[in-house]
Amino acid sequence: MAANDPQTRLLEIFGSLYRRYGALNWWPADTPFEVCVGAILTQNTNWINVEKAIVNLKREGLISVQAIHETPQERLAELIRPSGFFNVKSVRLKGFVEWLLRRHGSLDAMFAGGWQDLRDELVKVPGIGPETCDSILLYAGGKPSFVVDAYTRRLFSRLGLVSEKDDYHRVRSLFMEHLPPEAPLFNEYHALIVEQCKRHCRKKPSCDGCPLGRACCLATPNPGTP
Repeated sequence: MAANDPQTRLLEIFGSLYRRYGALNWWPADTPFEVCVGAILTQNTNWINVEKAIVNLKREGLISVQAIHETPQERLAELIRPSGFFNVKSVRLKGFVEWLLRRHGSLDAMFAGGWQDLRDELVKVPGIGPETCDSILLYAGGKPSFVVDAYTRRLFSRLGLVSEKDDYHRVRSLFMEHLPPEAPLFNEYHALIVEQCKRHCRKKPSCDGCPLGRACCLATPNPGTP
């Protein structure tokens, strides 16, 4: 297999990141439904803010499909205020739960069928874009659907495997077409991408000590390097 084969490169990148950071055990949640809630709340904010909102929901005993369904939207919005855009997100949470109950009846039933068909359905639910959809499938359902975010696009454009202008589908297809369809691999890979971008591949790169420095387009060759 050629050294520049996409599968080889992707697995080499994964190996380098795993050796540096180890298993990250993402997504941090107690239940699959909590993952779904977190995936919706994390839109346009950081995880610290999401955690504050989830703490509020847990304190009130509202991390369940039925509890969200029965809670008035105004009350739900107030509890998730720390996550930002709380009025919009309360509508999205309620809408997701109402769709889930109407279409499938339960989270277990939702995940029981083929995940590709479920993805086609789920991405059409108002407020559930591709990234949120794939996060729910991968982290809540254990389905091999790779999650792409801004970190993924930034890192892999700098590694020369995608363009920063590529859309979600095109970036996702790099992983879906060239990696074994294994949910644990996808889970760990995405978590490692996030960690790498927080530590090194920031908007303003911090390249000193980067485990991917030799493969990066931003790397400056040492004097005398062929």
